[in-house]
Amino acid sequence: MKQIIVAGCGPAGMMAAIAAAREGVKVTILEGMEKPGKKLLVTGNGRCNLTNLDPELARKYHSVSSPEIANTWVQQVLSQFSVADTLDFFHELGLLTADRGGYVYPYTSQSSSVLELLLAELRRLKVKLKFTEKIEKIEKTENGWKVHTGSWAYSCDSLILCCGSKAAKNTGSDGSGYELACQAGHRISDVVPSLTALTGKEKWFSLCAGVRCHGRVTLHTKTVRWEKVAEDTGELQWTDNGISGIVVFQVSRYAALALERGQQVKAELDFLPETEEDRLAKLLCRGRERFPGGSAGEVFSGILPKKLLQVCLEQNKIKPGCQMAALSEKQCLQLAKTMKHFLVPVTGVRSFDQCQVCAGGVSLTEVFPDTLESRLASGLYFAGEILDVDGPCGGYNLQWAWSSGYSAGKHAAV
Repeated sequence: MKQIIVAGCGPAGMMAAIAAAREGVKVTILEGMEKPGKKLLVTGNGRCNLTNLDPELARKYHSVSSPEIANTWVQQVLSQFSVADTLDFFHELGLLTADRGGYVYPYTSQSSSVLELLLAELRRLKVKLKFTEKIEKIEKTENGWKVHTGSWAYSCDSLILCCGSKAAKNTGSDGSGYELACQAGHRISDVVPSLTALTGKEKWFSLCAGVRCHGRVTLHTKTVRWEKVAEDTGELQWTDNGISGIVVFQVSRYAALALERGQQVKAELDFLPETEEDRLAKLLCRGRERFPGGSAGEVFSGILPKKLLQVCLEQNKIKPGCQMAALSEKQCLQLAKTMKHFLVPVTGVRSFDQCQVCAGGVSLTEVFPDTLESRLASGLYFAGEILDVDGPCGGYNLQWAWSSGYSAGKHAAV
């Protein structure tokens, strides 16, 4: 009977093992950590955003090395195991799901519910799970593959690498999977943190730390001239050394890649994206006329959170205690511009330990999209974050794990 080894017991690895075992082959999962699914347990802040009902889902994925083929490449994988297939799969296992505005969660809102059902299915299919078995070396043999851990050497007909990326090392994603792929001759594109916070050196970050507000983030990079590269709208959160929140996470991959390539980066923040600048300017001027004896900090307190308003005033050399009568119309117009086009020089991103996924990985041009088998070494397959595919927040990356894991497992078993 055909023997399959799956490297990694994360979402992609468990799905790959299940898909392969359902084809009637023997499957063994080798996991370097002492427990399975550590990263799955922390997804969605512990609630596990299983997938997303976005009808344009396949168009939302990115690739560092192959951006021009990412959409069509990913689509070939998703078409084999779609969002509908994912929901059917989990419903069959006994998981109730809840649609939260297109974001799909287990009805229990607990990642552990998903993990326990996956493990139950692995046990039902008699998949062998071996923990604290970190793979150190792989080598092609005449009949398949030999996999070396610190304590043993395993032989198999096909090997599926689902080792993750470099994101969240404490969950087992330490980048060692890239080294294994290189042992088989594969190229690894630039790997940078994604879905993470942006950092800077401005003194006023600490003043705004903890403040949350709705806003639009437009990211610009510069080699010769400034260019807009990404934009998103949502909740923005300030930290003591930068900006965070899902809206920042969605554009962070572009900042990380630009900084890696030596480019300058700045984030343009619109704190009032639903309000036109001229309307805001009129509102500020009206406050000057209506409350001439009031202070700027008091009169404008209904527009922005207090700490954020203070920074905007300081950017225009206006003291919060300044009387409104002392403000000129020009100052009000400039203040409106600041609130709509607040510039944040970006000097870094949070580390691999503090990001949700990575951008970059095994080059897509070296992997068949219809099977996820290596073009360089027969019998070697890839699934999940180890590949140069990354998606936005909201269940996209877990859907990639389910779809790629299923495809790799099914084809490896043939």
